[in-house]
Amino acid sequence: MNHDRSRELYDRALSVLAGGVNSSVRATRPSPFFIERGDGAHVIDADGNRYLDYVMGYGPLLLGHTMPEEVRAAVQQHASQGPMYGGPTEVEVELAEFVTRHVPSVEMLRFVNSGTEATVSAVRLARGITGRDKIVVMQGGYHGAQESTLVEGEPGDVHPSTRGIPESFAEHTIPVPFNDPGTAQDVFEAHGDEIAGVLVEPVLGNNGIVMPVDGYHGTLRNLCDEYGSLLIFDEVITGFRVGGLQCAQGTFGIEPDLTTFGKVIGGGFPVGAVGGKTELVEQFTPSGSVFQSGTFSGHPVTMAAGLATLEYCAENDVYDHVNALGEKLRSGLRDIVADQAPEYTVVGTDSMFKVLFTRADSPPQADDCATGCCQDPSCPRFDDCPKTGADVGKGETERWERLFWQSMKEEGVWLTANQFECQFVSDAHTMEDIERTLEAYKTCL
Repeated sequence: MNHDRSRELYDRALSVLAGGVNSSVRATRPSPFFIERGDGAHVIDADGNRYLDYVMGYGPLLLGHTMPEEVRAAVQQHASQGPMYGGPTEVEVELAEFVTRHVPSVEMLRFVNSGTEATVSAVRLARGITGRDKIVVMQGGYHGAQESTLVEGEPGDVHPSTRGIPESFAEHTIPVPFNDPGTAQDVFEAHGDEIAGVLVEPVLGNNGIVMPVDGYHGTLRNLCDEYGSLLIFDEVITGFRVGGLQCAQGTFGIEPDLTTFGKVIGGGFPVGAVGGKTELVEQFTPSGSVFQSGTFSGHPVTMAAGLATLEYCAENDVYDHVNALGEKLRSGLRDIVADQAPEYTVVGTDSMFKVLFTRADSPPQADDCATGCCQDPSCPRFDDCPKTGADVGKGETERWERLFWQSMKEEGVWLTANQFECQFVSDAHTMEDIERTLEAYKTCL
């Protein structure tokens, strides 16, 4: 593939953008390709190269890059009526009504501008409601670029994970291993009257796709109930992806107190939201005393795109299609991995997938996990499959990024930039795309 134009653009970008990019993960080695446009399940770069896209905007492009006519019309109508108003509009009410009808725990919403802003606001709300300061998070979980969760360590030894954050911020955050109910229990026994909430992704989605072991979220729910803390599900990645319109919480049968959402509820346009029980969410100003505000919150173009997208999904069997493609892809990957790299692990659920370059010594995944690791104790490699973010980090992460990702790109398949972020199937993908992708994996693994 020729990448001359992308290299020229990157050379210019390095002079005017920090690191040549506006998001760190885009700085792929040796240099990123610059995207000119999207087309269905594909992206085309500045040199005219065409790639099957499984990044899908890091999740929100459930319909792919080409908007159905209903969505396009809604976006164009609201864009033509003015860029923004600084006042409420009917379409934000309609989108909120749609979400509250379908997500089990959500009775009221506050729209914000990003997933990060949603988790920041949810943490502030939990602290304001409980009058407590400490937040429990999962090691390896990701909740956006916010000071309260950019931490590393373990209970009793926590530090900021990046420069620029005071140590005092980390003092109020307690990271625990995902899928470790014993540690969660110990933390609550030691600090229960100080914990405002537990912030957890239902499925770790920025650390290789790690499914919860049976009963783990139930343990967190019970601990929060016992100690008067709030359970916050971060569904920025899983929302309206896993579990369809009910989201992951519907799949797992757990109702959190608060839920955060990201770009998927805006059809891929910039948006976030905090949802939950009325008596909690209405504690935001102006009805309550926890300040939250934003000039662009509830932007009419984003609200219209989100409503039209979710209505299209509900009316056109989108979830049946994307989940069937995801199952077909993960099943095919399981067979390829068993033959060519049995130490690796296929993970994912619904329309999410990944091959983790684990170093397992046990036999390949059993039939119960034929379409992705489901933390089945009867699987012969149950003890080797990743249970935490640290387990993913112990894999061949450099091999994945330096060799495998590069090879797949040359095969015309664009995957997320490293071993950790998950990958997504869209409604625009076809069974032929899946077959082509499986052939690329055969070549590159």
